[in-house]
Order: sequence, then C-alpha cells, then structure tokens
Amino acid sequence: MSPAMIFNIHLVLGYVPWLLCFGAYIWPRLKPMDSVEAQRAIATLHSFRFFGLVFLLPGVVGPNLPAGFAAFAAYGDFATGLLAMLALLAVRRPSIFWPLVVAFNVVGTVDLVVDYYHGTVLDLPDLAGQLGAAYVIPIVYVPLLMITHVAAFYLLARPQPKAAPSAGDKEAGGISSRRSPSSAR
Repeated sequence: MSPAMIFNIHLVLGYVPWLLCFGAYIWPRLKPMDSVEAQRAIATLHSFRFFGLVFLLPGVVGPNLPAGFAAFAAYGDFATGLLAMLALLAVRRPSIFWPLVVAFNVVGTVDLVVDYYHGTVLDLPDLAGQLGAAYVIPIVYVPLLMITHVAAFYLLARPQPKAAPSAGDKEAGGISSRRSPSSAR
C-alpha cells in the first residue's frame, strides 16, 4: 500500500471512531445542556487549537511540507483557538460571548475546509511523511473538531425553549434572560 493510500484511509477512518464516540457519549450529554454550557464545552475543546502552530516548526514537520498548506493550517488553527479562548473569557457577557462563539465556529470551519482543499490541491497524501509528528492532527484531532463545529452550528440554530418569567423578572418589567444560571454569577 502506498503512503498516499494509507494517509487517505487514515483520513476517512478518523471520522468513524469519533462519530461513534460522539453519538454514544458526547451528544447525549451536550444536546440537553443549557446553550451557554454546551457552547462552553465546545469552545474548551477548540481553545487547544493554538497547537496548530506546530505546522510551522522545523524538525516537527518535514522541510518539504508545502508552505501553502502549513501556514494557512497553522494560523487558521491559532485564530480559532484564540477566538474560542476569548469566548470562554466572555461567558458572563452574552453580548460578547455569542458573537465570539459564532466567530470561532465560522473561522474554525473555514480553516478546516480550506485545509482539506489545500491538502488536495497540494497533493498532501503523497507528502504525508512531511507532516512528521503533526500527522496525528489531521487524522485524530481534525475529525473531532469538524464534528463539534457541526454540533455547535446545530445548537446555535435550534430554537431555544421559552423560560417562564420568574418573580424577579416580573419586577424588572417581565423581561426574562436566556443566560444560564452559571453565566449569571
């Protein structure tokens, strides 16, 4: 089997265990969560995407890893990770938190889609050995990232349950807040 074929098999099969794990263990807990808490959990995972800068480290990746792939992948991951961290820091400010949640998911999804495109155009499967230690990122980590971006968009798009106004809300003019109890601290 050629290295390119092995890489492509790894790339496709990387989704299978994550979809099984996500469907059995993660989604059943994430779906019923308060929307803020669910997005916080997803943002926590994506906050580690600063690690994508490893694509720029000589000695970790090979010298022939195409710069057109490495630079975009590294900086796209870095930007996504920073946006996710900012969302986590802004969780108590819904007017800042929600735009950051949308931003890190849009930037992160675009990053992954463009990385797949660059990988195809630059024939990354034939150069898979140039990924060096970073080989694990597209094979093991990226599938989970893509799956959680899809889940985040689903959770953002689903209708939010209407909360019954509490006594405090009635005193404040009947406006109820959609923030979670943890974000009101």
